[in-house]
Amino acid sequence: MISRVSVDRAAAVRDALCRLVARHGFHGASMGAVAREAGVATGTTYVHYASKEDLVYAAYLWVKRELGDAATAALDPAAPPRARFEHVWLGAYRHLAADPDRAKFLTQVDSSPYAEIAHARAMAVDGDPLLAVATSPDMAALMVPLPPAVLYDLAIGPIVRITAAERDIDPADLPVLVESCWRAVTLTP
Repeated sequence: MISRVSVDRAAAVRDALCRLVARHGFHGASMGAVAREAGVATGTTYVHYASKEDLVYAAYLWVKRELGDAATAALDPAAPPRARFEHVWLGAYRHLAADPDRAKFLTQVDSSPYAEIAHARAMAVDGDPLLAVATSPDMAALMVPLPPAVLYDLAIGPIVRITAAERDIDPADLPVLVESCWRAVTLTP
């Protein structure tokens, strides 16, 4: 008896796009190149995504969702805001440090013509775990009155850039980085 392994081809295509964009930029990530990297036929990419643009937005939302889920895993909602921030920050750091291609993909999107629409789509997603933490009443009361995208750039953006650059961070420096980002987005220490 032959066992068939179920493959999530849509996820394989998103993952392939992330790897290619991280390594070669958007110009090195044609739909044909993505299909080859994913190990599927080019037509399969179009079964799941009507265009490269659709694939980029789907991959961006997927990477952001994975990041949010990893950052908020086992988060105690009753913990003080500063403790929740540190938990999220360190969770995001560990997640992206384990797979720098995800961080590189995010930096590529942020520096591309896709950025504005990708950010708008990410902000429109219901149930985003990072946004839920940031907008909880006790946390929101401490935040500097800036647009959510700017707060994200100040709080989580440094993690994305550090991990995308694959910088070795001394674990002893992580509390200083957390504190710096906390101070950048809050009105009180």
